[in-house]
Amino acid sequence: MKIVSSVEKYTNRLFTVSEDHAVEPGGFQIKRAIVHHRGSAVMMPVDDRKRVLLVRQYRLPAQRFLWELPAGSVDAGEKPLQTAKRELKEETGYRAKNWKKLISFFPSPGFLTEKMTIFLATGLTAGQATPMDDERITTRWFTAKEIEAAIDAGDIVDAKTMLGYFFWKRSLRKG
Repeated sequence: MKIVSSVEKYTNRLFTVSEDHAVEPGGFQIKRAIVHHRGSAVMMPVDDRKRVLLVRQYRLPAQRFLWELPAGSVDAGEKPLQTAKRELKEETGYRAKNWKKLISFFPSPGFLTEKMTIFLATGLTAGQATPMDDERITTRWFTAKEIEAAIDAGDIVDAKTMLGYFFWKRSLRKG
């Protein structure tokens, strides 16, 4: 595939939208509106008792409050792990001694360039959260049983949270 044109249509501090046109050597063409995003880091804070810290906040596109793993956009010049460390402290007040990458994935590759990377954060130390002005965040510790019940009941519907949880559980089985 070769991009033959890309026209920026909208930009803000989080993303840019372009209309792109691509052509294969055989002539097949694709035209799409693409949301360009620098990527996100997702943190899975797990304490010594194997409880997971989730955040609850209102998500305007979902039009509801969601329980989810803390996450944040990668700033220009940052690596995802740097973002994870910064965002964990900002959103929850916690710092982690140990970090392990669980998985990277594209949440919606049909129109979005965002790549999310989920990190397991352990060896936690509590501190003071400093959320952004437009964030109203509540935190709560969940057991694995509570998370699974919330997923089954449709109370946890956030994809990064479900994926992070299942990859964490798999990593525990692998040792």
